[in-house]
Formats: sequence, C-alpha cells, structure tokens
Amino acid sequence: MSGTELVDVVDLDGRVVDTVTRAEMRRQRLRHRTVFIAVTDPSGERLLVHRRADWKDISPGWWDIAFGGVVGTGEPWDVAAARELEEEAGVTAPLEVLGDATYEDDAVAEVCRVYIARSDGPFTFADGEVVEVAWVELASLPGWLDGRSVCPDSVAVVLPRLEAAS
Repeated sequence: MSGTELVDVVDLDGRVVDTVTRAEMRRQRLRHRTVFIAVTDPSGERLLVHRRADWKDISPGWWDIAFGGVVGTGEPWDVAAARELEEEAGVTAPLEVLGDATYEDDAVAEVCRVYIARSDGPFTFADGEVVEVAWVELASLPGWLDGRSVCPDSVAVVLPRLEAAS
C-alpha cells in the first residue's frame, strides 16, 4: 500500500469516521483497521517469524510475529488478511479468526483482527517487505522475544490470542 492509497479512519468500535491517504493516517497517527496473520506449521507447534525491511514506515528492521498490515478503504477483513498473507509471504491458506483487539502507542492507533494460518509453504517474499524468516517453537517464543526488537503491536494483540488458541 503506497502513501497515496486511501485508508478508513475508524473510532474505537471500528466505525468509519473519515477516509484519508495512508501518508496522512501515519502523519497524524489516526486510528485505522489492521489485520495480523500468525502463520504456524500444520502441527501448530512452530510459528513463522520474520524481520521487516529497513524501508518500512513503522518498526523498520524489527522482527514481527505476524504478517499483516493496513486494511484498505472499504476492504473486508478477510479479504485484507488473505491479500496481506499472499503479498508478504507468498502463500494462500485457510484463515481462522482468533479475535479482535485495539492497540495504541506513540506510533499507531489500530482496531485489529487477528487470524491464524497453518502452512508449511513454500513461502516467497517477492514484495521485499520481509528480509529474514525463522521458525520458532511456540513453547520457546517468550525466550526468543527477549533481547530482540519486535513489533509491539503484534506482540500485544497476537501473542495472547495465539496462546489462548493453543
């Protein structure tokens, strides 16, 4: 999604209150909808984590425990999740909703939907947003998170829902 693409600004309940460009949404830190897709292997024992490209507008070069991104104007949640998974990881897989959340920090304000996809690939990272990946045992994830710069929104909204689903 480029800076000129349109994004719905939403209230805490996810109701659209305005439409702006992605650049304006980022500049003003406006609340918007995002999707997160945790990818596990088919057994559900390992999580595919990835490191973001240095050019990303939020958390450049940081690790992330979920694929995903900004939902486009008028885009349904499930369509956005499938699009983001295919764009970022190069796969299509059945998506299961793990739940909804809100998240806010100094960089973002989000109304989120969290999904899980089970796949062993093959994964491709053609859009350049992902520069490194690793499989992490879910049981080892808390230790893996220690000492790494990891996207705080995905940790806050995905991790509890992933743990509850295990």
